Amino acid sequence: MISFQSLALRRGTRLLFEDVNFTIYAGQKVGVTGANGAGKSSLFGLLLGNLHPDHGAINLPPNLVIAHVAQETTADSRAAIEYVLDGDREYRLIQDELDHEEAGADGMRHAHLHAQFEAIGGYDAKARAARLMNGLGFNPSDENRAVAEFSGGWRVRLNLAQALMCRSDLLLLDEPTNHLDLDAVIWLQEWLSNYPGTLLLVSHDRDFLDDITNQIVNIENQTVTLYTGNYTDFEKRRAEMLAQRQAAFEKQQREIAHIRSYIDRFRAQATKARQAQSRIKALARMELISQAHADSPFDFEFLPPPKMPRPLLRLAEASVGYSDKPIVENIELSLSPGDRIGLLGANGAGKSTLIKTLAGVLPLCGGERVCAQDLRLGYFAQHQIEQLTMDESPLWHLQRLDARATEKDLRGFLGGFDFQGDKALESIEPFSGGEKARLALALLIYQRPNLLLLDEPTNHLDLEMRFALSRALQDFEGALVVVSHDRYLLRTVADDFWLVAEGRAGSYDGDLEDYRKLLGEGRNNKNGVNDQDSTKPTANSRKDQRRQDAGKRQQLRPFQQAVSKAEAVLDSLLKASEALEKRLADPSIYDPSNKDRLQTLLQDKAKIKRETEEAELAWLEAGESLESAEKALLD
Repeated sequence: MISFQSLALRRGTRLLFEDVNFTIYAGQKVGVTGANGAGKSSLFGLLLGNLHPDHGAINLPPNLVIAHVAQETTADSRAAIEYVLDGDREYRLIQDELDHEEAGADGMRHAHLHAQFEAIGGYDAKARAARLMNGLGFNPSDENRAVAEFSGGWRVRLNLAQALMCRSDLLLLDEPTNHLDLDAVIWLQEWLSNYPGTLLLVSHDRDFLDDITNQIVNIENQTVTLYTGNYTDFEKRRAEMLAQRQAAFEKQQREIAHIRSYIDRFRAQATKARQAQSRIKALARMELISQAHADSPFDFEFLPPPKMPRPLLRLAEASVGYSDKPIVENIELSLSPGDRIGLLGANGAGKSTLIKTLAGVLPLCGGERVCAQDLRLGYFAQHQIEQLTMDESPLWHLQRLDARATEKDLRGFLGGFDFQGDKALESIEPFSGGEKARLALALLIYQRPNLLLLDEPTNHLDLEMRFALSRALQDFEGALVVVSHDRYLLRTVADDFWLVAEGRAGSYDGDLEDYRKLLGEGRNNKNGVNDQDSTKPTANSRKDQRRQDAGKRQQLRPFQQAVSKAEAVLDSLLKASEALEKRLADPSIYDPSNKDRLQTLLQDKAKIKRETEEAELAWLEAGESLESAEKALLD
């Protein structure tokens, strides 16, 4: 087991966490969550011995074998499969000794080494390494390519394969899905589910965490808490805890407001001075409860596009690819407002190529691409952040899009993406990958597109931002085509799926669970696009269900908008009432010279009270109408 005892860690002058006490037992699969900068990677650094605690200790079992993904890959000239085999250190050690003993005369030693080699599965090591590479998306021909020939993203996959190759007791994975496609994510999920050792996993993919982990370590407010269950279980427990804390906070705030009102009214009166002073002391002694910050720091939405032509974009008998070499042929696709398509398919099948062609970045190899006159296209590419100007600020990027907008309005918009205060004015060069991705999305959303083409938009985004993006996309009124390895995003924003495979692209009569089963049957199923006989009854019913759900969302939208409008009116009146109460709490208002002013305020108070009662009634009626509509759709 791994035990953390009274642990505290600082990075510079900043305290990451303190008084950490919990135990992880052998074989447990633990998800590590927390905001960016909370200390997740630092926790890994402590386990690896790269960092040392400022207080307390970590107790690890003796001879614990730890595997983790290397952060960098040298431009190695060796074959990729040899690089992956380096992950099994004992295999390499015995192999080197066997090579040395070949020239020696110690027969007993040589036989003993062979026995050891067989015991650790040395004779099957290359086959195991090849399976790892295949699962992570490499082709058989890639095994003997030099490491230096691979791009940065593929080298990350090689590092991951090398870590999985290690026959470890403890596996540390920090965002392993960032450079993987959906097929590789599903394969890795199944591999990790069967991993016999202890796993600590940092991930912003909630489905990935849900399907693998049985415990969650959450780092928040400089504390580390261990929860039993997967990520959904953790979310439920945390929501309950925050609701309880919020209720306690609100109760306390009402008590504080009452005491303050008493103090403000009677502090100056001699007959009440002693009571007022006692309440001042009580207020000072009161232990304030921290307000629960359950809301995401991100708050944005897609504003309605100026125009919504039908169709927005159409491909007819289209072939897409590079130069005159098509990858996908005979595509028939028409996109209109309300269409929401998720693209599925193996790496290299042509998903990104299709999106680039829809965006007009790549020319067609054949056929035609017809755009509506009022098309406003929003395209987010996998490497979108490379298009940003690194020595300029978020505000500068937005001003370049809209020079006529006021700085106040632009900074308000950026605040919804958590670029608050001076952050909006800073150069983006030192920003994290997540911050740059957020800015790229903000720039896209600001332009009010009516067609969104998103190619892996969640790369580098944390859980809160992914959730905010999925929520905003659900209310997007235009058309959407998305490629993503984040199944939660796909499940919540796509109404239909297309499968890109074997040079074809067409509607996939199934959901993500059907697709996972399809991958399990074989990555190169030649009948993947049209021949789904084994899953067709279930798949069709699920597709029908998705269409029904999409129709229900459309029917419920007017009722939801009515509730939102009523809430906004009620909120405005409550704020006006609070402001009025503050003015009435001012002792000077009761001076005889302010009699007329007091009378006006009392009249305003009575008016606001009436309007508030009417607004509350309207809000309740809107809520009842929404509830009735929801019940009607369920019946």
